[in-house]
Amino acid sequence: MKIYVLSLGAGLLVGVIYSLLSVRSPAPPLIALVGLLGILVGEQVIPVGKQLLTGSAFTAACNNTQATRHVLGQLPGRHTTDQASSKEQT
Repeated sequence: MKIYVLSLGAGLLVGVIYSLLSVRSPAPPLIALVGLLGILVGEQVIPVGKQLLTGSAFTAACNNTQATRHVLGQLPGRHTTDQASSKEQT
């Protein structure tokens, strides 16, 4: 329940910011998508940064924290491959 209240609060805050900027939502989908991309990338800055500080290469840091999977989501075609490999394991 707490996560829903926090989500509602975040939505209200964004609504206030949209109002202050005189932007009507969801009319500007590009603005919303850029904002969502910023959120997704911003969530990965700290975990990837910690990996980089330990001396990992950037690609290794992204792989260790699964940043690419988190930002891009389940890529097309991977779901069927994952299902096939899980069926083989069982």
